[in-house]
Amino acid sequence: MTEQRRRTAPHRKIAVASAVVLTLAGAAGCARLWTGEPYPVADPVATATRVDGYTQAVYDALGLPDAALDETRSGAGPEADGYDCRYRGLSHLDEELSDSPGNPPGVVAVSDGWTLRGVPRARALSSMQRARAELTRRGWKVAGFQNSRSWLRLVLRPGSGEGTVPTTVSVEAYPGGLLEVSAHAECARWPSGTRTDERGDPVMPVQAAPVQLRGR
Repeated sequence: MTEQRRRTAPHRKIAVASAVVLTLAGAAGCARLWTGEPYPVADPVATATRVDGYTQAVYDALGLPDAALDETRSGAGPEADGYDCRYRGLSHLDEELSDSPGNPPGVVAVSDGWTLRGVPRARALSSMQRARAELTRRGWKVAGFQNSRSWLRLVLRPGSGEGTVPTTVSVEAYPGGLLEVSAHAECARWPSGTRTDERGDPVMPVQAAPVQLRGR
């Protein structure tokens, strides 16, 4: 082998190896486009418990001990619903483009919430500011804040310990002195062995937060 060939051979090997890597990466990317990004796997009961803890943290930070729980808007408890969960990937394009797309089996979003009454707008604003200061001090992030004539709303994302499913927590004021706290965890696939009811939906725990107002 000449000196020129000895110098070229390592570069040729590197080029071949790079081409192989790029080909494999391209194949993996095409496979992911076809199958879609998989949903994270999360126990809906564990997610509901975590979400309940978030709304409890918000209640504690709002500082409204004399506000009453509006029972008519606070009795549903945590829900596991797949309505907003969609099929992913080109292999499910027919479902995605359908006028009435179905939902992937075993995939749900978990949400929970409750409403306080006796909180006029001015007090709702000050309590939101108080909660914002306290929760961001603990590492939560502000995802949005609207304060207009028709809309008063604070949106937060919890910090560490959020797990594999992103969650959004909102505090919103409504006419009549109502203040709603709600939390929504994004869609996730429940693991095998999850207990379901007669409709095939996950069995959810009873609602607890805010614990200070339950059973009054």
